[in-house]
Amino acid sequence: MKAMIIEQFGNPETFKEADLVTPDVLPHHVLIHVAATSVNPVDYKIRQGVLADIAPSFPAILHGDVAGTIVAIGTGVDRFKVGDEVYACAGGVKGTGGALAEYMLADFRLVAHKPKSLTMAEAAALPLVSITAWEGLIDRAQVQPGQKVLVYGATGGVGHIGVQLAKWAGATVYALVSSDHKAAIAHRLGADITINYCHQPIEEFVAEHMNGQGFDVVFDTVGNDNLQNAFKAAKLNGTVVSIVSRSHQDLTLLHAKGLTLHLVFMLIPMLFDSNRDRHGEILSKLARIVDEGKIRPLLDSKTFSMTEIASAHRHAESGQAMGKVVLTQSFNS
Repeated sequence: MKAMIIEQFGNPETFKEADLVTPDVLPHHVLIHVAATSVNPVDYKIRQGVLADIAPSFPAILHGDVAGTIVAIGTGVDRFKVGDEVYACAGGVKGTGGALAEYMLADFRLVAHKPKSLTMAEAAALPLVSITAWEGLIDRAQVQPGQKVLVYGATGGVGHIGVQLAKWAGATVYALVSSDHKAAIAHRLGADITINYCHQPIEEFVAEHMNGQGFDVVFDTVGNDNLQNAFKAAKLNGTVVSIVSRSHQDLTLLHAKGLTLHLVFMLIPMLFDSNRDRHGEILSKLARIVDEGKIRPLLDSKTFSMTEIASAHRHAESGQAMGKVVLTQSFNS
């Protein structure tokens, strides 16, 4: 099979096309003919060497998100058949193969049937960000109807799903954005109120929208030093969920307000073979919600083929992308 690989860490030009042996089908695995994948920050951080400790061995095939068709099934697989259209976040990290190839071997527990209402490209945009948002808002924060939920990075990869999931759960959703254009997109996604953080500091928007009391749940998709902003925005005994927190933080405000902090790292099931069934379950539930018209992926206006992976990574890293950057199959077999 053809694949886009890296043989060392580096810039986007590190990718090169290679001919590799198609993976053998293992027990409890399915072989997926890849139709599309998408770029997540973890993908380019692995390529850069920033996350070398979770990188697959060289020559490495990166990317976890995949949408495609099952072409072979291993023993012990009981809920899929050859020809099924599926989606998953199932590789691209240590001990696994990735989706930047014609075929991807995937543990069937991580896989779900693709939403019928989406194209392969649309479906490939969903797995990692949707599982992350689900684990944060539904599993950890347990968002309830009527709660006030603030979402940082509301038009980003995880954020745009977070807005829709919180709305689906019955919350009143406040979306933090940096422009009028992003505010319009957040409203289309279902946000009840948008707040331009460039024009209004935390204290002002908390006073205006929450009478100075803070939000029930703050979903922080920016992380690191932004955690302090999330702590400020949360109400007394409120909940903060972060997906990026590789940093040293002062927990004084967390303690003073009696906050609950949840940190989400959705790669744990893949890296440690722990509770992988949960990811397949989340994606199965998500597919139903998508097909009910409650959640849609936000795709960047620029699309790429797999052989254009260097350009796709540069665009994703530029900070100019809106929603998810998607790549479709382009190899000539």
